[in-house]
Amino acid sequence: MTDEYFMMQAIKEAKKALEDDEIPVGAIVVINERIIARGHNMTEKLNDPTAHAEMIALTSAFNMLGSKYLPDATLYVTVEPCLMCSGAIYWSKLGKLVYGADDEKNGYKKTTGTNWPFHPRTELIRGVLKDDCAKLMRDFFKTKR
Repeated sequence: MTDEYFMMQAIKEAKKALEDDEIPVGAIVVINERIIARGHNMTEKLNDPTAHAEMIALTSAFNMLGSKYLPDATLYVTVEPCLMCSGAIYWSKLGKLVYGADDEKNGYKKTTGTNWPFHPRTELIRGVLKDDCAKLMRDFFKTKR
């Protein structure tokens, strides 16, 4: 199983958000090459600005494992996490984060600059299927403008 394979699964989650007229961000949590949790943006549906794909996937993983830490897990998310989600990733002690498209307007780098917002042991891989992930976002916002 490759990062590309798992990112495709996160893209499937993003498409679920798109079907619900939500910003199309999807996330999955993987341990030992097995998907243990999924999430997609639900901020409109739940009237909750914290209902980001990452938060939903992480919460589902915590509940499934009965643990608040995910040192052996990888989170795949279609778009660069925001500062709020980066904080949740930090506190979860996530082992690895893989994301697709950068988010210049709302991603963690806008606020943190060159400062590392994740746990010191978290590995980061950026740009996996970034064009596919970015296209979902571009196409969504084209319909809104």
